[in-house]
Amino acid sequence: MPKISNKQRELKDIEFLILKHSIDNDYEAEEEAMLLYIMAISTSSLRGSTILLYLEAGSPGVKRDATVFCTTSDNPGFGLDVLVVLDRSRGIRSRIASSLDLNDLATCARVSQDWNDSFTPALYVSVVLSEQGLSMESVERNKHLIQSLKIACTVYEEPSERDEIVLSVMDNSTLTTLDLSYNSIGDCGAEALSEALKTNLTLTTLLIFGNEIEPNGAQALSEALKSNSTLTTLTLDYNSIGDNGAQALSEALKANSALTTLGLSNNSIGDNGAQALSEALKTKLALTALDLSTNSIGDNGAQALFEALKTNSSLTTLDLSYNSIGDNGAEALFETLKTNLTLTTLLIFGNEIEPNGAQALSEALKSNSTLTTLTLDYNSIGDNGAQALSEALKANSALTTLGLSNNSIGDNGAQALSEALKTNSTLTTLNLSYISIGDNGAQALSEALKINLALTALDLSNNSIGDNGACALSEALKTSSTLTTLSLWKNSIGDNGAKALSEALKTNLALTTLSLSNNSIGDNGACALSEALKTNSTLTTLIVDGNQTGPIGAQALSEALKTNPMSRFRLVNHR
Repeated sequence: MPKISNKQRELKDIEFLILKHSIDNDYEAEEEAMLLYIMAISTSSLRGSTILLYLEAGSPGVKRDATVFCTTSDNPGFGLDVLVVLDRSRGIRSRIASSLDLNDLATCARVSQDWNDSFTPALYVSVVLSEQGLSMESVERNKHLIQSLKIACTVYEEPSERDEIVLSVMDNSTLTTLDLSYNSIGDCGAEALSEALKTNLTLTTLLIFGNEIEPNGAQALSEALKSNSTLTTLTLDYNSIGDNGAQALSEALKANSALTTLGLSNNSIGDNGAQALSEALKTKLALTALDLSTNSIGDNGAQALFEALKTNSSLTTLDLSYNSIGDNGAEALFETLKTNLTLTTLLIFGNEIEPNGAQALSEALKSNSTLTTLTLDYNSIGDNGAQALSEALKANSALTTLGLSNNSIGDNGAQALSEALKTNSTLTTLNLSYISIGDNGAQALSEALKINLALTALDLSNNSIGDNGACALSEALKTSSTLTTLSLWKNSIGDNGAKALSEALKTNLALTTLSLSNNSIGDNGACALSEALKTNSTLTTLIVDGNQTGPIGAQALSEALKTNPMSRFRLVNHR
């Protein structure tokens, strides 16, 4: 058998185990073999679990089974079996092409342009044009094969070069996705794109966020949208189109029958722009998702939008997060939700909503039967607002996801929500992080978890929960058959709380993800967790970094992982 020598190195903060297969002289005589090098290569743009191959072709006719293993901080072991056919022709390249992504391989500086140009045409379907990857010449030669193109801002010296590439590629009949994000194309680039959009019949997705586009650029794009019948997704986030740009786009939306997703977050849009867009929403549109987050929309703009939604029958997702709609906007939303039958996702976190606004929303939720996701995070609804929402949850049978983090709710609000969870049978995801529920709130929630059969994900991060609260939650986990994800990050859980949770893990058959990071768990708690891991067969992710675990606890956990094939485990010694 070939000899295998192991070598470990660090590359861009990712550790790889590199296996070098050297083929003996016997095999060389038998199969005319030469050295075969298989290396795992990564760039900072790739996930640690991605494996890339770099091969030096040897003599013709060599066939070998090879295995490449990768070890990273979040992927303890990964294997990829590769049947390598070495020859000086392009057979080896077609073999690689069948299992690897062209962009991944092209971004490796070790891969020559000759290799880039020789991969099968199918791999040109999705291309990233970057400084270290495919050349502009290669893209130009194969543009008729490209369906998705992303251009990095570092790939050209002058903006005119970028514009030439874009116009050239958009002239073909295959391109469906173009990503020019963070390329500083400005109004001039937007105007060039608008001209191309007037004749292009294939592009469905255009991503141009972070491009310094102002009202004039938005006006140009709007003119193109009036006649374009293929573009379905347009993201203009992180530009500066302002109210005038929003007004221009609203006119385009009235005439456009194709666009379904529009992203306008971080664009300095105020009440006037929101009011203009609301007029478009009153007409028959194809638009199903609208992102207006992080603008300057106040309660007047919000009221106009919500008034339009009373009759709109297409929009299913609306993101108004980080505006300033306040209680007045929330009260207007109450009226909308009583009649709107299409909206399923509403994101309104960071909007200065207080108890009165939460009360209005609660009244609407009692009768609304379509909204499934509501995020109210980063508001100020307090205990009174939480109590009002609790009453709504007792009657509502549609909501599946509710976000209430960072709302100063406290243990009284948590207790009210707990009572609602005892009867609610639809809510599956609840975020109660950063609301200071303490041990009392955790104990109340634990009683609800013993009864509730719907909740699958609960986030209780940063809630001043100590050992007593952890012990109470542990009792609930012993009987819970539905909760799969529990986050207790950044609380005050010590060894006793960890021991209690460990006892629950020995019998729990549902939990797959448990986060205990940034608590006060020492060696004793870690050892208790390790004992639970030896018998638990369902937990796949355990996060315990940022605790007080020393070498003894770390060793115990390591030993437990030898018998428990957990897919993700994280431990950092903070003693």
